[in-house]
Amino acid sequence: MGMRGNASAAVDGSVPPAGCATGLSRFAVGPVLGVAAAVVAVQAGLVGRYGFHRDELYFMAAGRHLAWGYVDQPPLTPLLARLSTAVFGDGPAGLRAVAVLLGAATVVLVALAARELGARRAGQVLAAAGAAVSALVLALGHMLSTASFDLFAWTGLGVLVLRLLRTGDRRWWPAIGAVAGVALLNKDLVLLLAVSLLPSMAFCGPDSRSLLRGWWLPAGALAALLVAAPNLYWEAVHGWPQLTVASGISDRDGLVNRLTFVPMQLVYLSPVLVPVWLAGFRRLREDERVRWARPLGCAYLVLCALVLVLGGKPYYALPPLLLVMAAGCRPVAERLWERGEHGGGTRRGRVRLVGVLLVAALVNSLITLPVLAPGRLSVVSAIYPESAEQVGWPELTAAVAAGWQAVPPEQRGRAVVFATDYGEAGALVHYGDRYGLPTAYSGHMSFYDWGPPPDSATGPVVLVHPAPYPEVERAFTGCRRVAEVDNGHGVANEEQHAPVLVCAGTVAPWSRLWPRLRHFY
Repeated sequence: MGMRGNASAAVDGSVPPAGCATGLSRFAVGPVLGVAAAVVAVQAGLVGRYGFHRDELYFMAAGRHLAWGYVDQPPLTPLLARLSTAVFGDGPAGLRAVAVLLGAATVVLVALAARELGARRAGQVLAAAGAAVSALVLALGHMLSTASFDLFAWTGLGVLVLRLLRTGDRRWWPAIGAVAGVALLNKDLVLLLAVSLLPSMAFCGPDSRSLLRGWWLPAGALAALLVAAPNLYWEAVHGWPQLTVASGISDRDGLVNRLTFVPMQLVYLSPVLVPVWLAGFRRLREDERVRWARPLGCAYLVLCALVLVLGGKPYYALPPLLLVMAAGCRPVAERLWERGEHGGGTRRGRVRLVGVLLVAALVNSLITLPVLAPGRLSVVSAIYPESAEQVGWPELTAAVAAGWQAVPPEQRGRAVVFATDYGEAGALVHYGDRYGLPTAYSGHMSFYDWGPPPDSATGPVVLVHPAPYPEVERAFTGCRRVAEVDNGHGVANEEQHAPVLVCAGTVAPWSRLWPRLRHFY
């Protein structure tokens, strides 16, 4: 009932008859898991060398306030932060354990995608290695972010969609919908994937058009809706704040995102993998044996167009690109390793490919992982600024503690510590106890929802880094500079040399002042 009726893709037996789950090469379990284990080993060895990223500090703070949604994200990543720190410890290594595992799992999923596309043992290992050395997988496997789970979930969706397309079995739609629902609990961006994929199946794959008929697709959509319903309800009740945040990102960074979109696709994947990626596009377009997978290539192009129009960040389109790369692994592996239609390659060609993969691993590790000493981060932070944002948070807390010491002891009972962004507030929440600091407040993102201070807290106010938000400083009176943040490594990040002020009080009670202090950017 849910099957395609012919085996048009099965030209040489490499792709099984439609509706049949057999005919694929055996999965290269040992070598693929070996590549994933190598990724885990490298990440585990470096995971705690710097400190937390600002976003990670925010996720840990959000994990203390579990809810079905936050103004800038659904609930899953804060929940993962809470679970990971509960199991593995509340240091950087404990928080990032889940990101390391997600990165390794993504490597395995890319190899599974290559298998769905007909790759044999060498092609599957090449797909795993290509994913493992890409800058995107290394970066997101090192640091917990919403994109860490997104990359894993989107790649998993890609494998399921490939299985749907290859077999023609519409009964895969509910599983696809359920995974999409989980992805929606992490980030709404998966909707862009759906908007890209469904038209591609209708117009780029005549063999796949029938998969959109019947009730299995609506059943999948219903599964997604049911899984994501708690967050969607939260969003509706709170006025869809994530749309406000997304609009602000596009307004603020849209031009830069559009100008850097194409080069960043190459950088995030790795320039050395571009020939494999292009081989994947060529294969999807020309090879009749995988004509059933052509919607994959079309969906990636449609997704790129959507991201460019919306001014989204370049990495939004990366997960499907890994799948297109996986499509190119079979012909490349045949050319270099296997006795296929290309005849098998020379030892020199195989050594050259291994060499360029190792070069990619080295270069991308230097850029995305904490390999360099903190004092030398300026070498790579211009390319990957997130590395510099992992340095200096204990020092920021120490500077705020110096400001707190400037508050007379008899006034501390009514004093408040206020940070202007969620990274600084998250650092004060995480490190504040060791310095004897009180609860930190902020009007940034969901920190706003966890305030305000009581109206009885009339001041003084220890204020951190108000310069980027002049409206914040205007809310306080009698401000004087008492300290300055110095991360001790000369790393030029957003907090370096940030001022710490002690203000005499507020211009109005906190309950009246609080709406003025909210900001999303």
